[in-house]
Amino acid sequence: MSCIRFNTPAQRKQMKAMAPAMVTAEQAESLHPAPRVTDSKITRLRLLATHSNPKIRESVASSYNTPVDLFAALAADDDEGVRACVARNETAPCDVLRSLVDDPSERVRGFLALNFYVPADSMAQLSVDHSETVRSLVQWKSDVATA
Repeated sequence: MSCIRFNTPAQRKQMKAMAPAMVTAEQAESLHPAPRVTDSKITRLRLLATHSNPKIRESVASSYNTPVDLFAALAADDDEGVRACVARNETAPCDVLRSLVDDPSERVRGFLALNFYVPADSMAQLSVDHSETVRSLVQWKSDVATA
């Protein structure tokens, strides 16, 4: 028995008529709005930013709602994963992203190289990084941006 399915023209017409309509990203966002950011959410982020578990601090560093002052503290975290999450967060302040250019971790600098919100002076510094991987990521991002 074959697993190939042969639909009749009438079946194909019916499937097309029953297919769900595609919505744009804006329409999907309006249909499913994100909950608003409350003072208690910010308080929770501040509390979790000092948690002993680095994975929990990573979640704070990855949040689009993290307060600016927390980014600076998280960028100086002892854990490489926390700093990497700051480096790839598009809402992190430019000064905080600049502070990660000389991070000892290739992983952190690599995520920084991929963040489209990193200032040009920092990207120039990353383009001559001692790590071939970081330099390659800078070049790849440049190629993507010009394509």
